[in-house]
Amino acid sequence: MKLPDFEAWAIFATVAEHRSFSGAADALGVSKATVSKAITRLEQSLGTSLFHRTSRRLTLTQSGESLSEHAQRILAEGQAAEESAHDAAAAPVGLIRIAAPLTFGIRHVAPVVADFMVEHPGVHVDLRLSDAKVDIVAEGFDIALRIADLPDSSLRARRLAPVETRIVASPLYLDRRGRPKHPLELGEHDIFAYANVPSTTWTFRGPEGEEVAVRPNGRFTSDNGDANLPLLHAGLGIARLPDFIVDEEIAAGRLEAILTDWKGPSIALHLVTPPSALRPARVELLIEFLAARFKELCASQTRH
Repeated sequence: MKLPDFEAWAIFATVAEHRSFSGAADALGVSKATVSKAITRLEQSLGTSLFHRTSRRLTLTQSGESLSEHAQRILAEGQAAEESAHDAAAAPVGLIRIAAPLTFGIRHVAPVVADFMVEHPGVHVDLRLSDAKVDIVAEGFDIALRIADLPDSSLRARRLAPVETRIVASPLYLDRRGRPKHPLELGEHDIFAYANVPSTTWTFRGPEGEEVAVRPNGRFTSDNGDANLPLLHAGLGIARLPDFIVDEEIAAGRLEAILTDWKGPSIALHLVTPPSALRPARVELLIEFLAARFKELCASQTRH
């Protein structure tokens, strides 16, 4: 039986991540020629091209796209096995890549990461903040934090804390346009939309179990919750936003919650990782650190 060329698979995963032979060579500490030879060797073994090469750009072929997830898994599991063998849990070292929503990441994830890095000086963290959904396997992330009602997938997901959403507007807007008592009345108002969801329809369940759906019809759409705040303050409409963005605004009187008897969809903060259960010790440590801190955060917000 011919064994797989694990070195070539690992190098392919690194080239796919960096979209560069030179970048992969620098990351791996090998020559560009070594990287090129490994990719050629793997392409010949597979009988297919993995990259489109031009003088200016390197892109994955269709075959390369479909195989990059397998390559990332091979590389990650190899790194995890080596780290486990070296008993790195006693003094974790190495890079952890994290994806998180923009506002939540700035307000809550970055401070937790800072505390973790103080405790573990050998760990490096690459934190990427975006409200867009990322492909954590193809893009090489160890951990993603997502605030959503997660669909079924091959990823491993851990629910960390519930997240409540509020329907809010400024007192200025509500004094001028009136305070809706039923979700169907929102059709007469300017409702802001959120761009990072497949459906922009707002759904509600009333205190008697009535279900209602409303489609936003305002002049503003954004892919980030914080971007709504200046327009809300200016009295331009109504938004549905998570509690960690608007609770302080409500407490300060700058915004007012409406339709509080009506519940929106159930969402929560989830920690998502690639399918493999085999992870480097440094990643396991950070997962438990994040889980504990966000459990404390949720409990604190509930008490207040």
